[in-house]
Amino acid sequence: MLDYRVKIGLAPMRRDVTPRPGIFNWEKAEERGARLVTYIKEHFTRENVDFVDLEGINPVGVMYCMEDAKKVVESFRKEAVDGVFIINCNFGNEEIAGYVARELGKPVLLWAPLDDVFEEDGTRYTDSQCGLFGTSRMLQRLHVPFSYIESCRVEDGLFAEGLEKFISVSCMVKNFRKMKIAQVGCRPKPFYSVIYNEGELMERFGISVLPVNLAVVQDKYQRILREREEELQKGAELLASRYTVDDLTQPLLKKVYAFVLLYQEIFREYEVDAVSAECWTAMQLLMEAMPCTAYSVLADMGYIISCESDVLGAISMALLSCASQGKKLPFFGEFTVRHPENRNAELLWHCGPFAYSLKKEGTEAKLVNMREWLQVKDGTYTIARMDQDNGSYRLLAGDFHTTEGPYTTGTYLWAEFDNLSKWEKKLVEGPYIHHMAEIEGSYVEVLKEFCKYVPGLTVDTVE
Repeated sequence: MLDYRVKIGLAPMRRDVTPRPGIFNWEKAEERGARLVTYIKEHFTRENVDFVDLEGINPVGVMYCMEDAKKVVESFRKEAVDGVFIINCNFGNEEIAGYVARELGKPVLLWAPLDDVFEEDGTRYTDSQCGLFGTSRMLQRLHVPFSYIESCRVEDGLFAEGLEKFISVSCMVKNFRKMKIAQVGCRPKPFYSVIYNEGELMERFGISVLPVNLAVVQDKYQRILREREEELQKGAELLASRYTVDDLTQPLLKKVYAFVLLYQEIFREYEVDAVSAECWTAMQLLMEAMPCTAYSVLADMGYIISCESDVLGAISMALLSCASQGKKLPFFGEFTVRHPENRNAELLWHCGPFAYSLKKEGTEAKLVNMREWLQVKDGTYTIARMDQDNGSYRLLAGDFHTTEGPYTTGTYLWAEFDNLSKWEKKLVEGPYIHHMAEIEGSYVEVLKEFCKYVPGLTVDTVE
């Protein structure tokens, strides 16, 4: 499964020149570095986010020479950091910043704290922003991608927003570079739209696709029905407590829940981050049951499954989950029909796999023919899809707000875009299909930043 734990290496630095009063004052820079590192660790450390400082690198906790930089690289490698945060405590040192960033090969964040101390005689102690321009140019010359936070105080909301975005980007890069997808079964015969290039995914991005034979799946499923009666009974009771269940589905609740146990086994045995699943027609023929509702249950457990054998769709869902640092649940709503009255609204729908926890308050949830029917709660959502054509990989990203629309079957919401006509044109002209991944919140800027760190993947918007 995806790993949402993120470790950021904090690398405050100062200029290494002969100490003198003014902008290259050593003591002021070192005091500043200690204060900033303490603040960041105290205010941003949490269960899945940790920081590594420069303790043990030198006595002052601020790097300033190449000897320090080499020790920092060694330390951060040992600690397996997922990103590097370079902080200008005064002008800084572009040479060692470039060395650390290039050697580690991790996402890099630059920041110059606001230079806000001016003595009566005109003395300044830091000039951190000035050094930011030199450091950024150094990274450009080394072809090292980087992010940056606009010069501000560490207590400012601007700083918190920038650091959180970088943590999300680091989480995305970490998981993308080693992602493993299980492909359960083949694509439905008429679905040429979900074809993908397995070799390219491995060669370009290091993404592995592991095939899971349906004969193996059937064997596991039948064994679960025979041997795990107590769990199946509890699962059936869970489903009955959540939904208004139709007469066809009622006697099959255990078989529906058996898919939950089946996919848990697949995730565990194949050690994958996401699954691209065949959901029709082989599952009905082999198991005599539908897996859609099981995908909903699994989603609330943190498992990511795309339906209709859409591998690129599964990757898109995983990226959105990492963008939220695992705090929100992605779902797989496809562009289906336009709103009959609102020209900028679209039905984002699938037959029944959305997480139950996404249900709109005050609305009913049903099980009809083993498929979940519910409407997704109101809010602002990010929508995205990674796709390709002729070896050119793109990540389409945008956002929308929910709006009112006609009641319908399956799992769905009505999405209002700024300009739906542009979205329709983008999907028609490609290289995208109508299968999209969605998640609550605004992550478009995070997705744009993420693409900086993935050679061969270009961010795309409808504008």
